Amino acid sequence: MDTYRAFQGDDKMQSSVARQLTRRCSTRDYAGAIDECLDGYGISRSSVSRQWKAATEKEVQKLCQRPMPEGLVALLLDGVRVKEDCIVVALGITVDGHKQVLGLWHGATENSTVAKSLLEDLMERGLDPDRPMLFVIDGSKALRKAIREVFGASAPVQRCRVHKQRNIVEHLPKNKQQQAIWRLRTAWDKSNPREAEAELREIVGWLEDISPSAARSLEEALQETRSPCKGEG
Repeated sequence: MDTYRAFQGDDKMQSSVARQLTRRCSTRDYAGAIDECLDGYGISRSSVSRQWKAATEKEVQKLCQRPMPEGLVALLLDGVRVKEDCIVVALGITVDGHKQVLGLWHGATENSTVAKSLLEDLMERGLDPDRPMLFVIDGSKALRKAIREVFGASAPVQRCRVHKQRNIVEHLPKNKQQQAIWRLRTAWDKSNPREAEAELREIVGWLEDISPSAARSLEEALQETRSPCKGEG
C-alpha cells in the first residue's frame, strides 16, 4: 500500500507517466508497462491522459519562462502543424553553435498578433534588441513585419532555404525535382554572395522552360535565400 500511495502523489505519477509516454508507450498500453505490484489498482487510460497533460503542461510552462541563453547570434522561427493546430517554434543558436528551443506559441506565423507577441515575449525574457542577430524565417510577411517593428529595419533576415526548396520542387515534374534540388544546393553553397546570386538567376532561367510558377517562386526569394554580403541587412 505504501508503494501505491506514493505512486498516487501527483508528482510521482506525472513523472512516471511522462517517462513512459516519451518512450512511446501509449496511454492504452500504459498499465502493462508499470510495475507488476500495481496490477489491479485501476490505472486507466483516462487517468494516464490527465497525468500526461498535467506533466507536459508544467514542462512547457518552464520552457516558455526560462531566460534567454547568452551569446545568441541567430533566431529561427517556424510554424509546425500538429493535427488541426499550428505551433510556432522559436529556436535560438548561440555563437558556439548550440541550439536551444526558446518557446512555443499557439498560432500561425501568418498571424501578425502572434508574430509580434512572441518577439516581445522573448525580449521580456532577456533577448537584447540591440545585439546583432540573424533572423531565419519562412515566407511569412507577418513575421517579417514583426521583426522590422520590434528590432528595426536593419535587422538581417534570411529566408529558410528548406521551405523555399520544398515550394519550388512542388511545382516541378518528378523527373526534374532532383536536378533542381542539386542546382539549388550548389548555388546556396557558394560562399561568394554575388556568385550565388548569378547562379540562382541561371536557375530561374532554366526553370522558366519547365515551370514558370517554380521560376517565380525562386525569383521572389532570390535575394533573401542567398548568403548576404558583409554589412547587408
